[in-house]
Order: sequence, then structure tokens, then C-alpha cells
Amino acid sequence: MINTQAILKQLAGGLIVSVQPDAYRADLDPMNDTTVMVAMARSVLLGGAVGIRANSPAHVRAIRAVTDKPLIGLYKFDIEGFAVRITPTLALVLAMAEAGADIIALDATARPRPEGMDAGAFIQAAKAQTGCLVMADISTFEEGLAAAEAGADFIATTLSGYTEYTQGAPKPDYSLVERLAAAVAVPVVAEGRIETPAEAARMLACGAFAVTVGSAITRPRSIAERFARAMQEG
Repeated sequence: MINTQAILKQLAGGLIVSVQPDAYRADLDPMNDTTVMVAMARSVLLGGAVGIRANSPAHVRAIRAVTDKPLIGLYKFDIEGFAVRITPTLALVLAMAEAGADIIALDATARPRPEGMDAGAFIQAAKAQTGCLVMADISTFEEGLAAAEAGADFIATTLSGYTEYTQGAPKPDYSLVERLAAAVAVPVVAEGRIETPAEAARMLACGAFAVTVGSAITRPRSIAERFARAMQEG
């Protein structure tokens, strides 16, 4: 049974690290290996992370076996004709619960979903069928309000700048975090395009309950690409 208060206490004011490879084919990213993801999770926890966000049942199950820290599970899955890809169906939600996630992250944007439910109904169904906490990944203030109204346990700004109607949003989106934190009672997790420790700290000052950082910490290919690109551009 999920101990909500214990999880909230552990995550409050802390760093959550998204431990995911750049690509889900080993030939495109050698980091896409369960052993590597487990080692990465253990390393960032030693460095002070208070929780882990991980993708796929295999990675979540393996990380669950080495830590009792709060574990956020998601399942990126592409379905033809739909833009939503973060745990887009109830079957994938159930798979994450069975893998051992404490919190299940799912796309809670206003975009069409493959099973016909809107984001609010999907949040409610995910909670009812798993007993897990739900993290609603949103891209706009209005989506955050709707997710909170639907009963999401956390609102995460993960998708700001990634939906077609938020392209060009500030990077990172301090304003979205600040507005949501002032408007909802649900914990707001700052996530998305946070690249430096200073940016993470500023998110807490904006009212974030916790901050999730991924690529800037755990994706060597992306980090190397940024350095190489900057050097080539002079």
C-alpha cells in the first residue's frame, strides 16, 4: 500500500532525477541497458537525489529492487495517430503499477487520447485501478488546473514547450510553475528543460514542491552533443 505522507515528506524540496536513455534502441544509445540505468539511479541517489523517475517496466522493476526511495514510473509508447506518448493507455498504467512504481506519470494534456477519455477521466481511472499516486504531466496552466480538479496527486510541468501549442514557451518555464503553485493545493513538480543547478534552485523559489532534472544529469549523449555543437558554432 502506498504511504502518501511518507512519499510527500521524502520528496518535498528535493531533486528527482529522471533516469532514462536518450533512445530506446541500443544501437542509438548504449545507455539503454537495465544494468546501466540501475547504476545511474544508485549514483544519483548517492549524490543527493530524493527520488527517481524512470521509463518502462523493465527499468522500473530493476530500480525498485535496489531502492525504497520514491519511484515515478512512466511508459513511453507511440500509438499511430496520437501525439500523447507518456503512459497513454490504462494497460500501460497497470504495467507500471505492477513493476513497482509508487507514482505513475501520465500525459494529462488536452490532446486526444487513444481510449477516448479526456485527461481528467484518465487520471481518475488510473488512480482507481492501481491505488498508486498519479503525476499529471501538463504543458499549460489550464491543463494543470484541470488535472488538479480531476484528483492528480502531483502536477508536473514536463510538457511545457513540447506540445504543438506551447512551442516557444520560456526555457525553463518559471512562470508556469509560479502560477500553478499559487493556484492549486496539489504539489507542483518543476520539470522540463532545466539545465543548471541555478535553474533548479530558482524553481523552488518559484514555489515548486520538488524539481525533476533528466538530460542535464543522466544523458551523456545529449550532454556531449551540446558541448560539440557549441564548439562547432564558436
